[in-house]
Amino acid sequence: MTDKNRRPLDGIRVIEIGQLLAGPFAGCMLAYFGAEVIKIEPPEGDPIRGWRVLENGTSHWWRSIGRNKKSITLDLKKSEGQKIARQLIDGADVVIENFRPGVMEGWGLGPDEIKQSNPTLVYARISGYGQTGPYASKPGFASVCEGMSGFRYVNGFPEQAPVRPNLSIGDTISGIHAALGIALALLERERNIDGEGQVVDVALYESMFNLMEAVVPEFSGAGVIREPSGTTVTGIVPTNTYRCKNGKYVVIGGNGDSIFQRLMEVAGYPEMAHDPRMSNNAGRVKHELEIDNALAAWCMSKDADEILGLLEQARVPGGPIYNVQDMFADPHFNARGMFEQVEINGKPLKIPAILPKLSDTPGRTDWPGGDIGSHTQEILQSVLNLSQVQIDELKTAGVI
Repeated sequence: MTDKNRRPLDGIRVIEIGQLLAGPFAGCMLAYFGAEVIKIEPPEGDPIRGWRVLENGTSHWWRSIGRNKKSITLDLKKSEGQKIARQLIDGADVVIENFRPGVMEGWGLGPDEIKQSNPTLVYARISGYGQTGPYASKPGFASVCEGMSGFRYVNGFPEQAPVRPNLSIGDTISGIHAALGIALALLERERNIDGEGQVVDVALYESMFNLMEAVVPEFSGAGVIREPSGTTVTGIVPTNTYRCKNGKYVVIGGNGDSIFQRLMEVAGYPEMAHDPRMSNNAGRVKHELEIDNALAAWCMSKDADEILGLLEQARVPGGPIYNVQDMFADPHFNARGMFEQVEINGKPLKIPAILPKLSDTPGRTDWPGGDIGSHTQEILQSVLNLSQVQIDELKTAGVI
């Protein structure tokens, strides 16, 4: 019988060196599933600690992305800080860094140097454009890399500026790719007779490029450039977002042939439901405007809840457009355990669960993101066996 307290990454030590979002999100995922993640921060801390909505000087965001991590401060611009980082990396299974290519090498902490002393290390590198190629040295912010990846181009409405979601999606998607790459490299290390690690090279623009579905083969095979299409998806009809009588929006996915028939019947358009011109997707694409106008008129005649109730009865996929307040009130979100509660200075705070869900060895939040350097003493003593005198000297020198 599986021990429900066991997690798949128990016993794996990760050194997270980097800041802001992509690297820290990868570290958050690994920590959630049991890895011991030691986060090396500069003395002033990761900037995310001070971003967006704050309480007592620390962001709520940090409490989520810093969960389960042990924070140690090191000034990596000082040789003594680099030496301590090297010692920690030499005793680790994984290192995650998301600096511009060349920075870690400048500190003597690049993968070629580390391989001499820790050949089993999985070395995950996240950057804007990857470790090689003509753009490797460019600064790579997620917003810029999302644009280059092709992702931004297909978002928005024709003849208007491309739209970005109000999220750092390029960073988060890259963090997920890094966590996947690390898991694959650890699996390979277990299967490899030599037990050697390898470098995981994640680029922000490539992570977003990986979401582009058929964009590449459609251009290569047919010369078709996928254009932005507002709230629809090119070549699939009907799938759209419609405004209802009470001002709320619903999403309707009625693009299956039989589903389309049921949808148009319940919407009060039986003649369209059985129109042979619209019996398959290719025909519906030709009559997209007619179909969308009919569904838009139907939705505007009723409140969103009534529309969704009718869709459910007709077995047509449909759903609401939620904000976060709606998510908190939704019984399915709560039944699926999508929110986890932690305590910050005696006050409850909900943070999101990290996915995927595992039946036998699920992840969990052990503690929220803590104060800057809250584990420095513990790590230096228990992992590196430094004495209190040595630790005090490092403090005096400004290394920690």
